[in-house]
Amino acid sequence: MRSKMHLPCITLLLLFATCVYTEEVSTDAPSNAAEEPILRVRSLPTTTNVIEKNWTSLSEMLDIFSARNLVKNWIEGKYPVGVQCGKDITTYIDALKNEEMWALKVDDASGRFTNGYFWGNSYFTGSATECDYIGKTPSHHTYSKKHVEDSKVTTFEKNHEFHTESHKKINMGFSGANSWSETDFVETPFQLGFYMLKLSINVSYTPTKLIHLGVCLPFSCTASDVAVIGKLAANEFAAKHSTIEKVRDQHNLYDMYTDPVFWVLSGVSVVVLILMILGTGYDYYLTKQAARKRNVIYDLEKHGKLDRLTNGDRKVINAVQGEVYLPVPVADSNSNGVQSINNNNSHENGLQTSTKEEQLSIFEELLLSFSVTANVKIICDRNVGRDTISTVHGLRAISMAWVILGHTCIIVFKYSDNMEYRKVVEKRFLFQTITNGAFSVDTFFFMGGLLVSFLYFRTNAKGDLKRLTQGTRGFAAGTLKFIGLLLYRFCRLTTPYMFVLGLVEVSMKHFHTNSVFEPPTADHYNCPNYWWRNLLYINTWFPVEQMCMLWSWYLADDTQFYIVGGVILVLATNHFKIAACALVSLLVSSWVTTGYIALVNNHMPSLDDPLALFDKIYDKPWTRLGPYLIGMTVGYFLFKTDCKVKMSKTTVVVGWLLSSACLLSLLYGLYEAELTPVTAAAYSSLSHSAWALGLAWIVIACSTGYGGYVNKILSWPLLYPFSRVTYCSYLVHPLVIRLTAMNLDSPFHLGKDIMMITFLGQLVLSYVLSFVVSIAFEAPVVSMLKIVSPKKRKRIQ
Repeated sequence: MRSKMHLPCITLLLLFATCVYTEEVSTDAPSNAAEEPILRVRSLPTTTNVIEKNWTSLSEMLDIFSARNLVKNWIEGKYPVGVQCGKDITTYIDALKNEEMWALKVDDASGRFTNGYFWGNSYFTGSATECDYIGKTPSHHTYSKKHVEDSKVTTFEKNHEFHTESHKKINMGFSGANSWSETDFVETPFQLGFYMLKLSINVSYTPTKLIHLGVCLPFSCTASDVAVIGKLAANEFAAKHSTIEKVRDQHNLYDMYTDPVFWVLSGVSVVVLILMILGTGYDYYLTKQAARKRNVIYDLEKHGKLDRLTNGDRKVINAVQGEVYLPVPVADSNSNGVQSINNNNSHENGLQTSTKEEQLSIFEELLLSFSVTANVKIICDRNVGRDTISTVHGLRAISMAWVILGHTCIIVFKYSDNMEYRKVVEKRFLFQTITNGAFSVDTFFFMGGLLVSFLYFRTNAKGDLKRLTQGTRGFAAGTLKFIGLLLYRFCRLTTPYMFVLGLVEVSMKHFHTNSVFEPPTADHYNCPNYWWRNLLYINTWFPVEQMCMLWSWYLADDTQFYIVGGVILVLATNHFKIAACALVSLLVSSWVTTGYIALVNNHMPSLDDPLALFDKIYDKPWTRLGPYLIGMTVGYFLFKTDCKVKMSKTTVVVGWLLSSACLLSLLYGLYEAELTPVTAAAYSSLSHSAWALGLAWIVIACSTGYGGYVNKILSWPLLYPFSRVTYCSYLVHPLVIRLTAMNLDSPFHLGKDIMMITFLGQLVLSYVLSFVVSIAFEAPVVSMLKIVSPKKRKRIQ
């Protein structure tokens, strides 16, 4: 009875709960429980719907190119595009609606917003490589992909009555992965092209930003057509807040085979290659011939036959200290017109015979200048001459690696999809090493002035300064010597310089029309028009926008400093005090000029980009002259003291402490520092010269025997080859960095590991190419200049 009474109560409770639950969920809830969650979302209050309607997500804001928008907005014949382009776009849209594979691939190859817009991602590049592969037969491209189990025939293939072939499976060996080589291809009804659009996005909450968008579209469309299509492919918000500034198409591709510069470079390369082969072969022949003659001498001595070789009809071979001499017979009445040879002396005494050296002709010497083996031996020689400061080799090699590191960071930062990460790493203490990388160039300026002064005095005065101060005759001799050195420098530097400049011009023309990225500078335009400024080393006198090979500013400044320094050195031969006053005046005027420019432009070294005011401060000779003049002073000091200075232990310790403090404070002293305008101007004015002063102590201490372990490192013979090709490595390394970036299909992604790997790769490849350029151009020119000089080098065989 009791259970029967509870049953109606339980039933009423269940009905009540069901009613309450239904009311809480929705008064219009359907009977289909499977659709209940969706209907709950759709039945939100009216106010919520209004909020949804007004809110636009970031992905919608940056929907600057979408196939869905293009399909929705496109009407053939309505928009100002080419006839064939319009037909191809219509075909493409119909294929998208039918989900045909080739159209889906075209859409997939086009760029779109993914993520990281506020983290510095401005490259929506898509994939130019994928666009290029679409519709290409296996004879054009062969690539692999993972096996897709259900390979279906597309609607387009059915309509055109052709089918794909089966896939071939490739065994990947021990990896255990299976790869499938696609021997079939998806045919497209028209040729495709890849277009790069530059758009400016202007919204209220962020500054105007440039977006680089890559799209895959019919090749029949021109740049103006793509600009129209780009507007149609953007949603309403993006179309309203974006402007297409430029479109790069593939219709006017650069053809290097029609460029005379390419053929000049090819001709020069072929000629140099032939000369290198001939010179190396001839050097090998002479070496073998000399070795054979030395072996004959050894064999004759071994068998005791050397004393019996007195017949004048035969040539007697004399090997003195490894050099081969061919004696010329001298007439003698006692031996039928041929002088007998006295062989009483032993071989250890040098076989003193009446001989005449057989010299090579000028042509043979010039040919041997291109010998690869000889030039490699010169570059890799572990010895340094008496007139060379060995410490300079280490400074060169380290500074060159520093320069390559800085330039690698500049390019990688420019072509990255997370550029804001740079602001994070720039706040780290050790990153100041890269931020202040401009001091590496001051090291080269300092060494340039040091060697010019030291070698000039030592070469002309031979250790005695009075030989340079003997009136007009000495002054005239010094002037002629300087002119000769200037011509020597011009020939030595210009030959590899102009060759690399040609390579830069051709490569940048190619990448301007083929790369998804724009070249970092306008070398494709500037080099054909302004190359003569580089030839005359005056390109820093003109705006940076017109400069070819931006990094060549150092060569121009250093050459101009060389001329100024040469004038001071020639003047010092007869009027030393006047020359010293001129040097000090130039130094002070450089400081004042730099400080004034920095103050007027409110330049803040602690906050501004390291290359800020490049056209006003960074590359101008009158602002970078200080380290060169200080180097000249140090060179004269080392000459005057003959690298022999006695210093107490206290002086040495204090000198090293001050030098280290100076250099480290310049590298890391601006970390989180706040400078006033006057202090900032003073820093900009004096910092480069202060860096040279810090280096001055290192060179003086190492050259006079107080360098310790520092001197052992900087004078390490392993660094000599890298130091000797520093000039060529400076020329080619930016080209190597650019080639790496311009060949990318997508931007870099910044990170300390990828940066380190990229830098090490650029360093190795730059030096490999610099060895090639040095052996092919720089070393032969240096040898030929020595041969044709008044004091011609003699090569004895």
